[in-house]
Amino acid sequence: WAASVNNMDEFMADSFANRDEPIPVVQLDLQDDLSEEADGSSDERKRHRLKEHGRNIKESFKKAHEKASDRGSSMQDRLFEKLLQQVIPTEDQASHREQTSSSQSDFVTRPSFNPSTMGANFRRFNARIGVVFLFQAKAIRLFSWQHPTHTLSFLAVYTFICLDPYLLTVLPFVLILLGLLVPSFIARHPAPPSTISTNFNTPYSTTGPPLAPARTVKPVKDLSKDFFRNMRDLQNCMEDFSRVHDKIITLLTPPTNFSNEPLSSTLFLFAFTLCLTLFIASHLLPWRLIFLFLGYAATALGHPTMQRLFLNTHKVYIVPKEEAASSWVEKWIERDIILDSAPQTREVEIFELQHLSSAGEWESWLFSSSPHDPLSSSRIRGERPLGTRFFEDVKAPEGWEWSEKKWALDLWSREWVEERIITGVEIETEGERWVYDLRYEGVGDDDSDFDTPGKKGKGKQRAVLPSWEEGSDAEGDGRGRRGEWRRRRWVRMVKRRWQTRSAADVSDGRS
Repeated sequence: WAASVNNMDEFMADSFANRDEPIPVVQLDLQDDLSEEADGSSDERKRHRLKEHGRNIKESFKKAHEKASDRGSSMQDRLFEKLLQQVIPTEDQASHREQTSSSQSDFVTRPSFNPSTMGANFRRFNARIGVVFLFQAKAIRLFSWQHPTHTLSFLAVYTFICLDPYLLTVLPFVLILLGLLVPSFIARHPAPPSTISTNFNTPYSTTGPPLAPARTVKPVKDLSKDFFRNMRDLQNCMEDFSRVHDKIITLLTPPTNFSNEPLSSTLFLFAFTLCLTLFIASHLLPWRLIFLFLGYAATALGHPTMQRLFLNTHKVYIVPKEEAASSWVEKWIERDIILDSAPQTREVEIFELQHLSSAGEWESWLFSSSPHDPLSSSRIRGERPLGTRFFEDVKAPEGWEWSEKKWALDLWSREWVEERIITGVEIETEGERWVYDLRYEGVGDDDSDFDTPGKKGKGKQRAVLPSWEEGSDAEGDGRGRRGEWRRRRWVRMVKRRWQTRSAADVSDGRS
């Protein structure tokens, strides 16, 4: 007693770890579940081999830890770390720090990848993750009916919460009282040890000074049994997550990614209808009874007898009719869901440019996406037009394909000239529908130079170009003449092209 009173100010450290059976790995295949009982002996042998392998790993870790403590980090570790730093690209943290505020930069750090930091963080994480696995193990025991009294008690509490949801506000404080404060008080004031002379009817005394040190939680020690138990459970949880992730992707992706458009459209219609219905009539549903029924059903499914019953029912009644039901649903979708399969179409244009030679003849120059009009930015900068020499080299836009075999000449030249607000040109209203440049007296041959020298002593005056004109070169009553460029517009229809996933990703990245 004296020793206990003298040491009552000390803390009794404790750590969390799942010291029961390993965390099981979920089985998402029903046939694997049915054959699980037949593989019990093989599982025992595998578990024995894993235990032996764990002991060997533990010994090797101990030896490596002793060597590292004596000599520090070896040359190989440092060389490997330097190699990884050269291979793995360093993240640009400067731009990110400039965007974050000063208050955030004082509390938030985002270091780049480092092997030694990764190893240290994993050891710290594995030493502290035991409380999660302990909770998981207790939840598995609760919902698998290993202790029926515990499961029935949970259902009683769940029933009270479903019938009176306001009790949810009381639940956190009850957990603090029963899960933290009461166990801590009992650890600080333990009951007297049971002996032969002790009367079993003696009540527990809550008075008197503390008789034991306070309990605290500490991480498990490296290379201890609890450390390897946490590694074992972490390994199984990673496998669980991978299997659940793959199963969810397998079930949800095909019907929701519109690879089968009728099926995805049907799901969309049902989801949209359900959203509208719940938005209007959700207050009319008995949510308390619904959640009560769902909770009881989910808890009942965890009972081994119910699991065997449901698996046998699925095997006998559902599996033989599953294919027929699936075919009936597919036929119903094909009959009721009719999709418009017409592809999206657009009209593209190309301008045929011709240049007036020194001999006075028009020469085919190229096909360009720009009309190269007199006041375009490229003409003002004195740049040459860009394009291709031949019609056959004109390609459809990315993600599109030709829906027509030939190009069609645009006979309405005035419309596209007016749409682009092009001035200083002459439009052919008949014939080949060329649009000519207009060159006026007093304007230099250079298209980008519109400064006209005026009278002596008055500098230069800006020549004003009129708007477009109609007719031929002879109709200008001597004021103007055709320039050295002419163009006409060709159009062609395109439609959206079928793209694979990789091609669509590439186009999205470029845009």
